[in-house]
Amino acid sequence: QVQLEESGGGLVQPGGSLRLSCAASGSIFSLNSVDWHRQAPGKQRELVATITRGGRTNYADSVKGRFTISRDNAQNTVYLQMSSLKPEDTAVYYCNALINYRDYWGQGTQVTVSS
Repeated sequence: QVQLEESGGGLVQPGGSLRLSCAASGSIFSLNSVDWHRQAPGKQRELVATITRGGRTNYADSVKGRFTISRDNAQNTVYLQMSSLKPEDTAVYYCNALINYRDYWGQGTQVTVSS
């Protein structure tokens, strides 16, 4: 059984940094594209960043230059390095991955940016 688990969320002051991790476990023979999404209270879930198996990346305009997505294919793990965090980055962050040609979501990790 395949599982996807996020970690690394927490409380950080404006201007601070956090690194989120998304780890895939189980019987994995193909980990393809992986996305990070976020959902703030009262708002729709939005796509934040994407990384393909080959390492090609794409970012939402709101996080370009501040967030960096990367992956370690040997560890089946994807990271989201977040810097220069703003209060409007506060949200639950979800990992979404295409694993063994099926779509999986993690349970989410809370990121709160506040002084």
